[in-house]
Formats: sequence, structure tokens, C-alpha cells
Amino acid sequence: MAGPLKRLGNWLHLLGPGIAVAATGVGAGDLISGTAAGAQFGTALLWAAGFSALLKYTLNEGIARWQLATNTTVLEGWCAHLGRPFQYYSLIYLVGWSFMVGGGLISACGMASHTIFPQLSVSAWAILHSLAGAALVLWGRYAFFEQAMKVLIALMFFSFIISAWVLRPEWPVLLQGLLLPQVPAGSAKAILSVIGGVGGSLTILCYGYWIRESGRRGPEWMRPTRVDLGVAYGLTGFFGVAVILLSAQMHPEMAKGSQIVMGLAGRLEEAMGPMGRWALYLGFWGAVASSLLGVWQGIPYLFADFMGLFKGLGTEERAALAQPSSKYYRAFLAFLTAAPLSLLLFEKPVGIVVAYTIVGALFMPFLAGALLYMNARAAWVGDWRNGWLTTALLVAALLVFAYLSFNGVVEGAG
Repeated sequence: MAGPLKRLGNWLHLLGPGIAVAATGVGAGDLISGTAAGAQFGTALLWAAGFSALLKYTLNEGIARWQLATNTTVLEGWCAHLGRPFQYYSLIYLVGWSFMVGGGLISACGMASHTIFPQLSVSAWAILHSLAGAALVLWGRYAFFEQAMKVLIALMFFSFIISAWVLRPEWPVLLQGLLLPQVPAGSAKAILSVIGGVGGSLTILCYGYWIRESGRRGPEWMRPTRVDLGVAYGLTGFFGVAVILLSAQMHPEMAKGSQIVMGLAGRLEEAMGPMGRWALYLGFWGAVASSLLGVWQGIPYLFADFMGLFKGLGTEERAALAQPSSKYYRAFLAFLTAAPLSLLLFEKPVGIVVAYTIVGALFMPFLAGALLYMNARAAWVGDWRNGWLTTALLVAALLVFAYLSFNGVVEGAG
């Protein structure tokens, strides 16, 4: 048994950064968009969850490919090739995004925990989760963070996937929804929400720092990294499919606002008894808690990297600065922990979650366009430039996310 167990341990170690990015990218936004789509259109939009996972894989593979080919983060590449004005714009966006996403995540964690243990208010649970996330990041090393994310992703994925399986989906209907794309009348908005909601936004950039923490440098890591990301976004796609399958058996009126979790839990309780309700509650908590922990641990790397770029430090000095021990990393972690708590005063947790999904969507078309430009230049990435299939997928991602972002801004303004 030692041989198989050792090989299994090696595989789990290989999948560490991918598991972290998958767990961080899947959260309340995915649950809301997938539930609304499934409740309104049934299994007809299952394909959108799979297509979303494919697009997010393409984007993250491009980020990893740039870093492994050039030994610089994508952020360093942007600032070196797109100029100083971009640095200021990106830093402002990072701070604004972090404020809104931090508020959305603590609100979602507050809702999930209050649903399970209503003795404390949503705000009280939100504050506890924010402080606990910061403490785990400060006192735990990257290896501890990776193990914690594996536990949380196991909790949320097995909860949702097994729950969807227990409801006995009909195989012909399931396969038709996955393999034969359909666009029912009035479903355009739902399709774009599913594609935009599944798999994260700015958190994708954290993957570059996590593979660096795990010691992956150089093109020889390209294949293992693709396997890592393939498994990660495979799980992400399965999660999106499971949510749509579960919600396809709900009444559309139960897929709105704070009723989403209660509606899903009620449907599972009918099929499985009290165990079904608790499985849903724990899975939802695992989804939002892992997102919070991933953002609290990963996003401060970006701020610290920005500071190194503004200071004009060399590559090695910047790498040393973008570490959990640096003052810039810890300062931004403190900002993430404290500043978004002010959003709890509005007492609209679902509205905050929706707002952060819109803010996050604005980043995706820029990322797709930047990777199209940077990874197409052999002078920068050598033989690792975009192939025709990657180029086609990046163009698709650019168009889809640009339209989604425009739609979200217009609807938000309305």
C-alpha cells in the first residue's frame, strides 16, 4: 500500500495551487447565478457552467504560461510593457475591488453561518470570519493554507455533487444539457451570469504567487501546471453543474435573494431528510469560507508586488517583498480585514454579493485582452506563445466578458 499511497500524496501535492484557486474562485456569486439559471431554465443551461470553466482555465493557463516562460508575474509583465499609467489604474482598481469583494465575502460568510447557527447575527458572524481569516493567514504558512483549502473544497464539492446525485438526475436530460447547447427564449442574461459567475475574477492572478510559493519555476513545470489547472477547473465545472441540477427542481420564486440557500436546503430535506439540509448548509459555508480565506491570503501578494514595482526594485527584491512577512502584505491584509466591515452597516448582504460580482466582471475582458497581446509575442515568451485554439478561446472570453461587464454596469446603474 505504501507505493499507491505515496503516489496519491504526490498527486495531491501537485494539485495544491490549483485546488486553492478553484476553492477561492467558487463562492456566493456562483451559487446565486447558477441557482437562478437552474430554477428558471432547468437543465438547459448546464453547458454554460462547463463553458465557463473552460474559459477560466484558458485565462489561468495563460497567466501560468507567462510566469513560467519569463520568470516574472503577469503583474510585472503588465507594468513593464503597458506603462506607468496602467500601474496607477490597476492599483486603484485593486483597492476598490478588494473593498467590495471583502464586503461581499464577509456578508456571505455571515449569511451562511447565521443560517446554521442563528444565535448570532449576520454581522457578528461576518466580523468573526474576517478576523479568523486574517489570523489563519498571519499564523499559518502557505503549506497550512493549502491543506485548509483542500479540506474546504472537499466539503463544498462533495456536499453539492453528492446532493445533486442523490436527486437522481435523468442521464439523457443531463447529457443533453451538457453536450447540446441551448439558448431558451429570455435566457441570454442567465447564460452570461453563469459564464461570468463560475470560477472567480481578480483572484485568478493569485495562482502565479501560489505556484511560486510551491517552488514551481521554469518551463519544465508547464505540463504539471496544466494538469493542476485542468483538475481545478474540472471541479469548478462540476460544482456549477451540480448547483444548476439542484436548483432545476426549485420553484423560481425560491431562487431569489436570501431565499436561495433556504430553497435549496428545503428541496434536499424532502429527498434526504435532515441530513440533506445540513449537507447543503455545510457545503454553502465551505464555498464562501474558502473564498474568503483565499482572498485574504492571495490578494495581499498583488498589493505587495505593486509596491515593489513602484519602488523600482529588481526581480529578486520584488519577490522577497511579495511575501506574507512583508509590511506591505500585512498592511493590505489589515485593510481587507477591517475596511469592508463598514459595508455591514447597510444590512443588505445579498445586494453586496451581487455588487461584487459586477465589479469583478469588469476585470475579465481586460485580462483576456492582455493575455492575447502578451502571450502572442515570441520575443517575450519564446516557444510558449498562444496557439490557434488558445487564441480562439481568449477571443471568446474577451467578447463574452466584455458584453457581460457592459450588461452588469448598465443594469447596476438602472
